[in-house]
Amino acid sequence: MIHTFFRTTLLLLPFALLISSPASGSDYVPPKGEAWEKISADAAGFDAEKLAAVVQFAIDNETKFEGKLGELYSARDLHLKGRLDFGNEPFDEIIGPIKDREDPSGIILRGGKIVAEWGDVNRVDMTHSVTKTFLSSVAGIAWDRGKIKIDDQVKPYLETDHFTSEHNSKITWDHLLRQTSGWQGTLWGKPDWADRPGPKPWSTLEQGSLPVGKHWKYNDVRVNVLALALLYVLEEPLPDVLKREFMDLIGASDTWVWHGYSNSWVTINGRKMQSVSGGGHWGGGMFISARDLARLGLVAQRDGKWGTRQILSEDWITMARTSTDMNPGYGYMNWFLNRDKARFPAAPESAVGFFGNGTNMVYVDKENDIVAVVRWIDRKKTQEFVELLLGAQRPEETTNE
Repeated sequence: MIHTFFRTTLLLLPFALLISSPASGSDYVPPKGEAWEKISADAAGFDAEKLAAVVQFAIDNETKFEGKLGELYSARDLHLKGRLDFGNEPFDEIIGPIKDREDPSGIILRGGKIVAEWGDVNRVDMTHSVTKTFLSSVAGIAWDRGKIKIDDQVKPYLETDHFTSEHNSKITWDHLLRQTSGWQGTLWGKPDWADRPGPKPWSTLEQGSLPVGKHWKYNDVRVNVLALALLYVLEEPLPDVLKREFMDLIGASDTWVWHGYSNSWVTINGRKMQSVSGGGHWGGGMFISARDLARLGLVAQRDGKWGTRQILSEDWITMARTSTDMNPGYGYMNWFLNRDKARFPAAPESAVGFFGNGTNMVYVDKENDIVAVVRWIDRKKTQEFVELLLGAQRPEETTNE
């Protein structure tokens, strides 16, 4: 039986919509609000029963604590989950807001139109590291404006001491976006070496400085340094820039909030501003709905375009999709690539994913004209979800080469 949260639009659609052709290649973009056009599974080129099974798979494979812990505690307690995920770290104090989650939710688009939804797609939840995709989008806005040059060293852009050491002075914007900067220091009370340090937290200190641009590491301290650097360059809060030059232009709701930390305040040109975080590691980050995440995915799928308007330049999207030498499956911040089909074996190599702890996933597939947002699914099940989703297409609609 299909779960009651499954609200896919397989029935009771207007006759004209049911007989329309699949929306592949459509330039349709949804208006702001609830008036988002829906399309039946059949009209969108899916097998209705298989698509229903895909949704049920996402619901049935909700993230859970394993073993006895799962019997005692709910994995929806994000305070506890954060402690378990990062409890081996020194300096693990939570300094930003945390919001416990609720039921799984998600949305599947084809041609920009809704083929399926489940759960409360308007509920605002933490999105953890998908926040980084929004941060890299703000960097794209700054680049498109001519505010930064991607291969420039960051040091000349700031009048602070964050990039003045011999090591940090070599760091470019590209290094920061690719997580290859190796930035060294402490920001908002968090030393860079204390983030995901491995079994011996002091091991990073023992190995000494790694060459800038020669080592990849997923590191939220260095992500937050990028957010701070962009704040100084743009001279206004990053959420304000994102709202005016991205979210409002794509019809996003007014419910999303981008948080920083209790101690991440700076004064620029006499104005006190909060520097936002790039994830929920120590709390904070982007709190947003599944529908708004789907709009982000649609911008990425359309190469930065929303209808006739170019929100992010095609050149920026191309750079974001370009592999990092030290990690070919990573482009710009939180653009996870499908190089050699390593991340999504069933999908085209051009497919990308935006991932956040939980798991939050935004799957973007230009060749198959699909965007899917899946919230609170077991991370180990994300590949199978994508395989089932692509397998739910009728054969003539499938593109996986």
